[in-house]
Amino acid sequence: MNVRTAEHPRPEHFLLHLSDTHLLAGGNRLYGSVDSAAHLARLFDEVEASGGRPEAIVVTGDLADKGEPDAYDRLRRIVEPAAERLGSQVIWVMGNHDDRASFRANLLDELPTSNPINRVHNVNGLRVITLDTSVPGHHHGEISAESLGWLATQLRMPAPDGTILAMHHPPVPSMLDLAATVELRDQSALARVVRGSDVRSIIAGHLHYSSTATFAGIPVSVASATCYTQDLNVPVGGTRGRDGARAFNLVHVYQDTVLHSVVPLGSYPTLDYIDAAESARRLAASNVTFTPAGTLPVFREPPMTTPIPVLR
Repeated sequence: MNVRTAEHPRPEHFLLHLSDTHLLAGGNRLYGSVDSAAHLARLFDEVEASGGRPEAIVVTGDLADKGEPDAYDRLRRIVEPAAERLGSQVIWVMGNHDDRASFRANLLDELPTSNPINRVHNVNGLRVITLDTSVPGHHHGEISAESLGWLATQLRMPAPDGTILAMHHPPVPSMLDLAATVELRDQSALARVVRGSDVRSIIAGHLHYSSTATFAGIPVSVASATCYTQDLNVPVGGTRGRDGARAFNLVHVYQDTVLHSVVPLGSYPTLDYIDAAESARRLAASNVTFTPAGTLPVFREPPMTTPIPVLR
């Protein structure tokens, strides 16, 4: 019997990446009609029903539309019970609509200071670094010299399975002209820090539509919003928000690649369905097997060709 092993093994890590929940206090709705809390709750219903069990849930900013304390409390009431059922840790990222003091007090149970919120999370050997790109009182993004220096220090020591950098403002171009007014500024400074490091992927939000690019040689994946999205079929030069086309991302980390998959929110007519048992039967009939996760050498970034600068 000629058994063929699939080209890629099972993934080493699985993350759920969502963004731009934009919750409001008091049950209020965005634009008077968009129930962002209901859309978020539906997302977790769909993820749980799929049987997928992410190790971590990463929410890349604009968690509360106006930074209201009660909005963060509502967010926790939706996300944390779902995360407990899924067996996932929750990783929060600051966005331009968020308020640092309320974020700290109501999400992190910390003193309500206004300092940048940068964190390092260990996800079973995969490092997830959250970088605060928010500028209080503004909607564009910046990374302070202090935050860049902190990031450079963290990246001096590679993680066992590499690093995912999570931030709100993505270091990518946008096909919507007005996005330039709220983009991440001085991206070259960030490039100097991450180039040649063990950062395997940058995940972000902010744009309200799914997008991919590369930055400093690193793949970038932007998750769409869970509340409302931007219509990319708008006449060229314009922008048009819409109450629909919401999506989230699945992130599967392999030894030699990171796979980002966009999942539309909602259900649609079924054309064909093959359940897990039938899939296994067909694979066995075709003599196809998968190398289990953890049986190959873990990720190791090659030595850096240039040193990471320490910014002062």
